[in-house]
This record gives sequence, C-alpha cells and structure tokens, in this order.
Amino acid sequence: MRFVFAIVAFIAAAVMIGLGIAQRTVLLDPDRVSLSAEVEGDADYIVLEPEVLAAHPGKQTLTVSGADTVFLAYGRSSDVEAWLGDSPYIAVQHDPESDELVSEVVTAESADDETIDEEPTPTPTPDAPVETEEAAVSPAGSDLWLDEFTNENSLTTTVDMPDGISVIIASDGIEPVPSRLSIAWPLDNSTPWAGPLIAGGALVFLAGSWLLISGFARHRRSRGPRRNLPKGPRGRLPSAPKPPSTRRSQLTGGGRRAIGRSKRVALVPLLVLPAFVLSACSADYWPSFDQGGDAPATSAPAVPAVTGEPAEESEDEGAQPAVTVPQMERIMRRIAVFANEVDAAGNADAAAQRFTGPALEARTANYAIRGALPEHPAPPAIPASPLTLTLPQQATGWPRTVLTIAKNADDPTVAPTALVLTQESPRENYRIEYAMALAPDADVPAVAPAVVGASPISPEYKGLVMPTGQVASAYGDVLLNGDESAFASMFDPEGDVLREQLGVTGQQAIRDGLPPTADINFSNVVGDSPTVALATNNAGALVTVSIEQTEKVTPNDGGTIAFEAGAPGAALSGFTGASAKGVQRVIGIQLLFYVPGVGTGEGEQIRLLGWSESLIGASEVP
Repeated sequence: MRFVFAIVAFIAAAVMIGLGIAQRTVLLDPDRVSLSAEVEGDADYIVLEPEVLAAHPGKQTLTVSGADTVFLAYGRSSDVEAWLGDSPYIAVQHDPESDELVSEVVTAESADDETIDEEPTPTPTPDAPVETEEAAVSPAGSDLWLDEFTNENSLTTTVDMPDGISVIIASDGIEPVPSRLSIAWPLDNSTPWAGPLIAGGALVFLAGSWLLISGFARHRRSRGPRRNLPKGPRGRLPSAPKPPSTRRSQLTGGGRRAIGRSKRVALVPLLVLPAFVLSACSADYWPSFDQGGDAPATSAPAVPAVTGEPAEESEDEGAQPAVTVPQMERIMRRIAVFANEVDAAGNADAAAQRFTGPALEARTANYAIRGALPEHPAPPAIPASPLTLTLPQQATGWPRTVLTIAKNADDPTVAPTALVLTQESPRENYRIEYAMALAPDADVPAVAPAVVGASPISPEYKGLVMPTGQVASAYGDVLLNGDESAFASMFDPEGDVLREQLGVTGQQAIRDGLPPTADINFSNVVGDSPTVALATNNAGALVTVSIEQTEKVTPNDGGTIAFEAGAPGAALSGFTGASAKGVQRVIGIQLLFYVPGVGTGEGEQIRLLGWSESLIGASEVP
C-alpha cells in the first residue's frame, strides 16, 4: 500500500506544483493597463487633463517621446491653464466609452470670436522679407509646477496625482512638440495561491518520497530464506568458501560505490525541492493580510491633497493657497542657489530676476558698495531649508504672496530668515520682496496650515488694534520720538532691539559722534513697497512693511562737510568731495510685525518679530 500512496502523492505533487507554476507563467494576468496616442496639431504645448490621469486607479507611469528634447511638468489645473493664457495647446482627454485617448487643439476664446478677413492674403514676392517663426515660451523653470522633468528623445516617469492636477508637455520652444505619449497604470496580478500550491506540492512530494523509501526498506527486510536448509556437523550451517582477497576487495568496493550512488540519487529530490519552494518566496505568491499593501515605487513625489476648511475671512469659494509646501521647498532651493551666485558676482541686473522692492534695493546698494570696498560684507545668504513656516495667501488670481521662515541648516547660530515672496503673473517666478532676520525669541503666532492658506487683510481693515496701512508710519514715529510718540504705547518694547539701534538712543549716539561744526537731522518715511498682511488663527495678522530713515548731516559754521573716506556712504554715492550743503544717507528698514485683533486680550500690543536694515542710498544734500 505504501507504493500506491507514494504514486498518488507524486501525482498530486505534480498537479499542485504545475498549477502553481502555471499561475505565474501561462495563466498570469498583465501587470498594467496602458493607453497611448499619437498627438497631432499645430501647437507648442500638450496638456493631459485630470480625467486622463484618473482613467484608471493607481499611480501613473508617463512615457513621452517624439522630440529631441522632451519636457514634462505637472501642477494644479488652474495654474496650468493660467500659465497657458491665450496660447493654443493640444488637450488630451479620455473617452470612457472606448477607453482611448483623444486629442484636440484648444485656442483662446478671443481667437474664436475673431472675424474672418474676406480680403485675400497677398502672396509674398521674392523680394519681400521672410518672417521667421518665433520660439515659443518654454514652461521649464516655472514656479507654478509641483515638479518637472527634462530628457533627450524620450522621458518616462512615475507619479501619483490626485484630482485637479494636469500635466503640461513641451519641447525646447523651437522644435515641434513631442508626438507620442502613453500612460500606464499598475494592475494587481498577484497570485496568492501560487505559493501555497508550490509549497504544498513540495511537501506532498517529500511525503511520497518517504513512503517510497520506507516501502523499499520494508520490502528488503521482509525478504529471507523460505525453505529449511540441511544442518552440517554439530548442528551448524555449512559455511560458504571464502573468495580470494582480491575478489573480496572488489566486491566490497563495488558494493560501497553502489550504495553511495543510490544515496546521492535519493538526495536529488531533497536538493531540487527547496529550489521550488524558494521560487515561491515573493509576496505576490502568497495571500496578503495587509489591507493597505505596498505602493509601487515612484520617481516623483506624491502631490499632497488639499484638506481642511477654508479660512473664515475668505469670501471667495474659489480661493486656494498660492503654493504647496513641496512646491515652496522647491522654489526656495532655486532661490538660494540663485542668490548665492548673484551675491558672489555682484550682478544687480541679474538679481532683479528673484528680488524686488526693499530686498532688491538692499542688494543693489550692497553690490555697489562692494564694488568700491571689496572687504565690505556681502548680504545675508538666503537659506533653502528647513522651512519652519509656510503661509501662502489664499488667492484666485495674481499677484500672489507667500510668507515663509527658513532656518540656516549649516549654521544654527544664525537667526532664522523671514521672507515675503510675490508672484506678479503666471509666467513670472516668485521674487523676494522682504527679507528679514527674526528677532531673538520671536513668538510667531499660530497660523493656518499651508494646505489652507491665509486670507490677505486690507490696509483699512478695522478688526485689528491698528489698521495695517498705518503700522509703518506709526512705528516710524516711535523710532524718531521714542516714548514721547503718540503711538509708543501700542508697540511692545520688550525685545525690540531696533529701537536702541535706530531709535532715539541710536540717533543720539550718532549725534554725539559728530564734530561741533555739524548738525544731523533724522526723518522717516514709509517705503514704496505695499504692506503685506496675512491673517493668523487668533484673528490677528502678520504684517510686513518698510521704512526709509534719512540721516542728513549739514555744516553749521558756514564750512563744508564730506563723507568719511572709505566709508560705505562714500562708496555708494561716489561723492568724494566736500559740500557746503551737507551729505545724507538713507537706511532701508524691513519690518515684520504681529498685529493683534481687537478684543484678543487686554493691553495686547503690536510685537516686532523681525527686521533688517541696510544702507540703500547716499548723496550730497540736494
């Protein structure tokens, strides 16, 4: 019976292992579903609409080819549409009935409403100038994109995009747009019974092998003499003659070799079966009790979904945060590298690409001073990371504003930098308008998360202890008059080091350092840059303003006065002579305040959170 059971076990093992292997080979389902299209049309851009990316569940693997240079980026659909503006583009959409990709050229509405000129188009003469096709604006490097990729000839990337995200595809602006694209989504082709079948078949095979071996062993033990043999003298069986020694050694050796071969043959299944079992060690071969499962690898960061409720101050349901945190981190890395390069080169024209307003004035003046005084310190570096706060404006259009605070990862002793960045239009990048160092132990109030954003506050808003449009002029009066100012009680003096440096105390120190034949006069005016105010969670506001403080030195004895030789004022003004009218310097002050809301607390005062001051002008008194 053991031989019968062994044969049944071998047959069952063969069937089980065969089924297990077949599930991973001939019966294996595809591991992905893909859609492809040949794109044709007279346009410089291709846009994959959100419904294309959501045609099937799972991460999207995008493959684009058909051009020498392939550019691909993705961003919020509203941002992609805003960047395109009136430019025609090829919209790729998904047809759910046929499960195919379809495309059409989309032009601006203004182009559709244009009347057709009935006059025939004149045929150019051989002498007429030939119009050359202008290069299209490249979308590469735009701050609107959540991420972007560029490659030669062909590009493949895997991304994970939620609803409301579109993909823009282009070339280098000169060559035609890529013509071939495909999108693939992963399918679950795991075979949870392949592993149990292969492993179970291996165990059944081992059981059959044991039955077969034990059957042979039992059969050998059961064999023996079946008849009575005659007894020899003294009742003993006759002994067989001993063979020659050479024959005995040969038989002995041959017998041992035969036994060794049989053992090795018997071990073959024991060595082969583990290979079958190990081949079924992949997770796809076994049932999974993890409901979540492991997500496939991706070459691009996942796009965070927008969660949370809009701020109460936002009256426009279409408002959304200007940037996401990963987007802001990417922007800051670019700006940090750019600022380091232009600061080293002292190129004010190039600096205008990423700086504006008071921040640009400070750097332009610094470059001019260092041109004459190379030992003059460079502007403070713009740190790229980590970002400890990202507060984007809730916006429906442009311009857009973001407030962020970045630490210096290389030197923790450097105070964090508060930056206010503005984007004037979709095709312009963010530029730093204000750059300030946080005050020691600055208590920044809680703000909305970046996925929600903050509402901008009007300069005339009456819900704060002081309208944001009056903060700059009021603080300027405090710097000039100190505690005698009518606004002094509204500003918290604790930790306000700037009052000592540029306020009454600092001004008196400058006055004491002048010769008796010179007088000095201080005046403050509000800077030209707009006030930026973003709401906080406790009904207050983070307010950024600028002040320009002018120091005018004039002679009082009918003589002349000049800048000190080798001083930054002389280097910036280029005026090295002496003047009977006097000389003057202009200090640019950038300020970040927290302005409490009305009724948030008794005696709540405006707090200075950060500032920066630098020489931005110097000249002879006009």
